[in-house]
Amino acid sequence: MQNGCLKDTGDTYRIPFDADEWRRLGHAMVDFIADYHQSLGGLPVRSQVSPGYLAPLLPAAPPEQPEGLPAILEDVRQHILPGITHWQSPSFFAWFSANTSPPSLIADMLCSALGVVGFSWVASPAATELEAIVLDWLGQLLRLPPSFLSPQGGTGVIQSTASEATLVALLSAKARAMQGRQEGEALKLCAYCSDQAHSSVRKAGMVAGITRLRVLPTSAAHQYALQPEALEAAVQADLAEGLLPCFVCATIGTTNSCAVDPLPALGQLAARHGLWLHVDAAYAGTFGLLPELACFFEGLELADSFDTNPHKGLLTNFDCSTLWFREGRAEWARQALSLTPEYLRHHANDLDYKDLQVPLGRKFRALKLWFVMRMYGAEGLRAYLRNRLECQQVFEELLAADSRFCVAEGTEPRFGLVCFRLTGASRQQSEAVLEAVNSGGKAFLVGTVIGGQHTFRMAIGSTNVLPRHIREAWAEIQAAADGVLGAACAKRGTENGTAC
Repeated sequence: MQNGCLKDTGDTYRIPFDADEWRRLGHAMVDFIADYHQSLGGLPVRSQVSPGYLAPLLPAAPPEQPEGLPAILEDVRQHILPGITHWQSPSFFAWFSANTSPPSLIADMLCSALGVVGFSWVASPAATELEAIVLDWLGQLLRLPPSFLSPQGGTGVIQSTASEATLVALLSAKARAMQGRQEGEALKLCAYCSDQAHSSVRKAGMVAGITRLRVLPTSAAHQYALQPEALEAAVQADLAEGLLPCFVCATIGTTNSCAVDPLPALGQLAARHGLWLHVDAAYAGTFGLLPELACFFEGLELADSFDTNPHKGLLTNFDCSTLWFREGRAEWARQALSLTPEYLRHHANDLDYKDLQVPLGRKFRALKLWFVMRMYGAEGLRAYLRNRLECQQVFEELLAADSRFCVAEGTEPRFGLVCFRLTGASRQQSEAVLEAVNSGGKAFLVGTVIGGQHTFRMAIGSTNVLPRHIREAWAEIQAAADGVLGAACAKRGTENGTAC
């Protein structure tokens, strides 16, 4: 029997991977991953390959016949791992970490095995309901204001990244500001952030159609924090022009230097002018678990939304960004994002997370958080965070003992980030030191520009980082500085006929 181009061949298809085969493959992969993590200390942290390295090493076409896992894993060892920058290395100090852990990895394996696309409650009730539970759990650990948790009308939702969370918050603010207004008035909307805010705030404005984003200057005198006076002046200027201020993004832990914006004053200002206050704590927010750092989170009860990334600081592999709305605020997100075609309608649509995010599909990410919180416990998570702060203290002490280096002006070491400079060096020399460290393969840092000067960022966040890794990295930094500054001194001596 034929149906178009197809023939009915009965049950002749042989399913290639049965339960026994899957069990064998799974064991092999877990062994491979465990061996990889065990070997991280001996691998160059930053990949040393050049652009275009991979194509000549792999076939130009896919295989016609199946290949076995051993052959594929051998290609991973020979061709893929050399092109990997090892984010899980304890000597990775570059961008903010994307740390993971065994509980998270095995949860992600289960997530993939279940294959849930949990856009609605009915698509998998457990996925929706566990997410609500773990967001309340995590909110309690972070000591969020009760108004962010479900018993008091708050709402938590897992996004893919903080960039998406910022966009959702901005779209929510736009929906609230446009309530009762004509569509054309959307062109009058204004949003605000500091010049230290993440670039995703600007991109959110582009996507949301809010072209009047006021990027307000900061200074070393205020540790690069957004000043309420600057925000007030900008809002007043826009009001005088007949515009509609609607949104401000404050940050706890900016990317450049971990600056912290003054939430109490900004929150009062936002309330006075009817601005939606979104707090981006993508990196530093997980430090809310530590009571000794509570001062950095004061004023959070005035925010409309708050986001942090467990995939940056809480041992949960990418992607997992947790966004909370204060009581009643999630309704504005639903107004902005809700779209339910007939085939997605069911009796519990009001529980659907699809209406609190931009994409329709979503993974069962809550499993990862659930496993991590249960297998580490609150005590274990706090111990991990305090270890990072201890490593930061070790680095500060090493830095202070070498007069060639100093903490960057206008910054303060916090949340595991230390911004420091090579005093009296040119930008070329500073960048040469950084490249010497990174090309050596034993540590990986990145640089930035703060106050017009090239600056090193020591971002401590790896799952398995210990003080000894800090000391080893510092030895690499000192050796690189010896080489670059020594060469510069020798060159001057040759030119001037003097000794160093």
